[in-house]
Amino acid sequence: MKILITGANGQLGNEMRVLANANATHTYFFTDVEELDICNEQAVNDFVNQHEIDIIVNCAAYTAVDAAEDNQELNDRLNHLAPGYLARAAQSRGAAMIQVSTDYVFDGTNHTPYTEDEPTCPASVYGTAKLAGEKNVMDHCQQAVVIRTAWLYSIYGNNFVKTMIRLGKERDALGVIFDQVGTPTYARDLAVAIYAIINKGVVRGIYHFSNEGVCSWYDFTVAIHRLAGITNCKVNPIHTADYPTKAARPHYSVLDKTKIKNTFGIEIPHWEASLVDCIQLLKSN
Repeated sequence: MKILITGANGQLGNEMRVLANANATHTYFFTDVEELDICNEQAVNDFVNQHEIDIIVNCAAYTAVDAAEDNQELNDRLNHLAPGYLARAAQSRGAAMIQVSTDYVFDGTNHTPYTEDEPTCPASVYGTAKLAGEKNVMDHCQQAVVIRTAWLYSIYGNNFVKTMIRLGKERDALGVIFDQVGTPTYARDLAVAIYAIINKGVVRGIYHFSNEGVCSWYDFTVAIHRLAGITNCKVNPIHTADYPTKAARPHYSVLDKTKIKNTFGIEIPHWEASLVDCIQLLKSN
């Protein structure tokens, strides 16, 4: 199959690139904005038809959650409109599409893990655009999969894990929010899941994927420092109210992964086991 992967220089796109070697039966087109501007509908159509694409994996997104509140037009173009262009281009060729979405489509008022069927209620401009992007993809591509994920990190780009390691080395103490609960997702594990969907065949629908287990940002940071060997920085738990942000965050965004595991036979590692793998790679680089 001929597979187009957009946002190839991001965390997930880079992990898809690494794992392409283990899935060498396919032909890949890894693009970022320099190679393909997904906000240009004509360029998207031309690329998909010229290269006879069979599957589009959209890893591109505007992910600056707070900045999205001020840059609403760009956020809407990348997270809402562009996925629709990709979906329509896929549909015109009878191709499939995998769209990566977010836990921010929920407002975080649940106390039990969110299933795919629960009502969405985004509390931020970012979450609203991502939800509109999901709908755009499902409405315009027959063979569409939407994967909602959360708390993504990897050895690539900027992310919470790398920031906490850097701050842990620079500071004597850190205040980290303890009353927002969710599950970290190692981008490599998500990439493995996406390849499982590609190789087993797309089954239309919305799915949830994160690592297994539950933690707060505070718990996550304590584990990051322990595994990175940082001992001279005290991590203090703080309330969300003590760290105001422009965009509202879900207080509880644990995702129920039953559907994706049952549909595609995917086994998902615990978040701490995956964090061990990532930090070992960071140390060796």
